[in-house]
Amino acid sequence: MEFLLEIRVEEMPLSHVRTALAEMSSRLTEALAARKIAVSSLRSLSSTRRLVLVGDFAAGQPDREDVIAGPSRAAAYAADGSPTAAALGFARSKGVSPAELEVVRTEKGEYVGVRKLIRGQPTSEILGRVLPDVIAAPSFPKMMRWGTGAMRFSRPIRGLLCLFGGEVVAFSLDGLSSGETTTGHALHAPEAFRVASFEGYRTALRERLVLIDHEERKSLIRDQIGKLLAPLEAELFPDEALLDKLANDVEWPFAFLGSFPEAFLELPIEVLSTAMREGQKLFSVVRGGRQLPIFIGLADAPGDPKGFIRQGHERVLKARLADARFFWAQDLQVPLKKHAAKLRNVLFQEKLGTYADKSERLGKLVRYLGRKTGAASSDEDLAAAAEFCKADLVTDMVREFPSLQGKMGGLYARRAGLSPVAALAIAEHYQPQSVDDRLPSSLEGALLSLADKLDAIVGVVGVGVQTTGSGDPFGLRRNAQGVCRIILEKRLDLSIGRLLERVLAGYGDRLKRPKAEIVDYLREFFAGRLRTLFEREGFRYDLVGAALGAGIDNFLHARLRIIALEDLKSSPRFEPMILMAKRVNNILARTSPYPLDPGGFVEKAERDLHATYILVKNNALPLAAKGDFDQAQRVLFRLEPLLGIFFEKVLVMAKETKLRRNRLALLQAIRKTLGRIADYSQVVVEGEKPKT
Repeated sequence: MEFLLEIRVEEMPLSHVRTALAEMSSRLTEALAARKIAVSSLRSLSSTRRLVLVGDFAAGQPDREDVIAGPSRAAAYAADGSPTAAALGFARSKGVSPAELEVVRTEKGEYVGVRKLIRGQPTSEILGRVLPDVIAAPSFPKMMRWGTGAMRFSRPIRGLLCLFGGEVVAFSLDGLSSGETTTGHALHAPEAFRVASFEGYRTALRERLVLIDHEERKSLIRDQIGKLLAPLEAELFPDEALLDKLANDVEWPFAFLGSFPEAFLELPIEVLSTAMREGQKLFSVVRGGRQLPIFIGLADAPGDPKGFIRQGHERVLKARLADARFFWAQDLQVPLKKHAAKLRNVLFQEKLGTYADKSERLGKLVRYLGRKTGAASSDEDLAAAAEFCKADLVTDMVREFPSLQGKMGGLYARRAGLSPVAALAIAEHYQPQSVDDRLPSSLEGALLSLADKLDAIVGVVGVGVQTTGSGDPFGLRRNAQGVCRIILEKRLDLSIGRLLERVLAGYGDRLKRPKAEIVDYLREFFAGRLRTLFEREGFRYDLVGAALGAGIDNFLHARLRIIALEDLKSSPRFEPMILMAKRVNNILARTSPYPLDPGGFVEKAERDLHATYILVKNNALPLAAKGDFDQAQRVLFRLEPLLGIFFEKVLVMAKETKLRRNRLALLQAIRKTLGRIADYSQVVVEGEKPKT
């Protein structure tokens, strides 16, 4: 049966809309599953003013038959088989005849009982009970209360529409009752109307200037923009995030074309597009990569027949561009070195010094990274990029448009005569700023970004800040994901342990937390970020665990381990090897380390295993050191048949202490070598229960 829930709210930002829909969908699915309600489908729709869930659920819980146990069999029947007073009383209390009683076998023995048919509850009743908790479940970075109620949500809730099978699902939330009515467009069709089904709901909203599907609005916006730009043979300056945001913020999109004086084209395109986007949410228009003196705006309206919307945006944009031109001219009058000198008065973090201190640390670290990775540029380019990468923080332009930090630094660096390599590294060094953001295009930019993020991570953790739950005020997770992505996607063969030592050395005695403690915490922290990235790529969780279990000092090698495990999991020799490795682990559980004495073996099977182990070790470990884990694992396969013979022919836990310990030492050596390739104990094979 059809389910429809609409929560009308005051304007919510896109990130909050997505958080709410994801959390509510998950909670509702779990709540219904726990109550044995079958869910055929559940999807979400939305706008800035509406959160909508629509689905197909079973009409109710399935009926079930329960057995109600009564007295024991011995107490219920006399020796001649007739029911006793206990049996008669039990039957009477349950409304059945004594003949309907039956013997029930339990762990405690035999009892008499009666079968009862338990009718399942209607889904509408269950929905009425669970929906208040489902709606109140999402947590947002900022939450508010309104009126005199106690509920907290992203924005005030103004209406609840909820139907199941065309009938109202009755519930209340913070004094607001659910019903069968909603409203159209907030400005152009605010009157309430009744709803009987989802199709009727969607059609009626469309008639009242509301498109409820985010993707439909987004597609319509693209079409409208395409028609506006086709005669100009122009295109939008890429800004997918703005398109996504606007598709959320308007319920009835109307795209319009506006213009600004050509004199402002002297400004860099980065400045022009940012000035348009920030505040006014306008799209910059380009042809052949060059800015045109026009823009595209989006209104939540059926049209702009008198041009008032366009004229208002043109007037405001002209003033903003005039300010930007003034900032650009003022900043260029100050030498870049003078801007950089001002960083001595700008705190990076109270306990970590100024941005000038940070720039000095970055210079040392990025030159080290350049030498380790064989960057094509000279030390001078990397040193210059580190020295001036934060200089734009004190410029008027970045104070006005903070999102331009880095980009303006690159522009000012070019004007100051720095090399193109250094200028590009400065422009790109904040990338990536999210898990989906693009990486720096140049190796130098990637190295500077890596140095910048590692410096921030180590410094913040070193003064005692840690992420807790959803809290991450200093962006540790974001920076750590950036570090992992740069190393992995740029294929940088680096030791994270040595990198952390370099960063710690740069801080000197500023960090009060013990260095070993910082390194241990960050290894675990990076392992968590790597796991997230690898599982996001679609790798099996157990293969990810096996790869990370062998160590994360080299992120690139961790990824190569997973790829090798993925490639070899279909080999007929893979599963027997996994099972044998698990058997070795089980035998060695809670054993102390023992020294290996090759001369102490007495059985042929253990001598053969030791000889093969030495051969395998000498071949597999050099392959692993080069990152060739595929071949390294194939070499390990040679151990499996010898281990099988060893376990068949040799008593590992021999009574003689010296013999037993030497055999355990051989298995310990084998386990250690296997562990250098992968932690095979974490791989789940068919028929085996996964670890929880």
